[in-house]
Amino acid sequence: MKLLKILSAIAWCVCVIGVAASAAEVGFVSLFDGKSLAGWEGNLKVFRVADGAIVAGSQAEPIANNEFLCTEKEYGDFELRLKAKLVGLGDNAGIQFRSARLPDHHEAIGYQCDMGSAWGRKIWGALYDESRRNKMLAEGAPDEIKKACQENDWNEFVIRCEGNHIQIWLNGLQTVDYTEEEDVAKKGIIGLQIHGGKPAEASYKDIRIKELNK
Repeated sequence: MKLLKILSAIAWCVCVIGVAASAAEVGFVSLFDGKSLAGWEGNLKVFRVADGAIVAGSQAEPIANNEFLCTEKEYGDFELRLKAKLVGLGDNAGIQFRSARLPDHHEAIGYQCDMGSAWGRKIWGALYDESRRNKMLAEGAPDEIKKACQENDWNEFVIRCEGNHIQIWLNGLQTVDYTEEEDVAKKGIIGLQIHGGKPAEASYKDIRIKELNK
């Protein structure tokens, strides 16, 4: 009898957790089907699908230059959720948002949620302005980032944009709470980056988005 009560309590907890998780995903749509690059465009010599993830780069060969796989659709106010992993000597990648491709160029311009290391420190979850102001706009405390980041493993990101307000979380730790004061684009593509340089692989999966204020 006691065992039955314990099992019932466990089943109830699992049910509650499942309902809560489902409720937390209401309104989100997948940007990646886990099998193809439908809805995305980019250099297919650099980007591929493997084991249910989008994989960029190589651990065997240097990366010639920055490369981006971009959504065909643009987004303005949204919450983006995904998992990302970075392995290799290159140790630099990122997630573009409210961005655009530079004409006739491999680069993208706009906000980037950083991954990896730069300038002698971990920059996971930092907010960088790629090919525009070319500077770090906001980042978390180095000690906290080091504790939160899972090296060579999957890390969960949440990126939320609403008007001028941009927030980023890394594995539940808020790394960015930034208010834009300049007149820059408030709408653009989502892009997955691998940085040019030493061999590295960046992987992305479970990519879903919820558009806000619709």
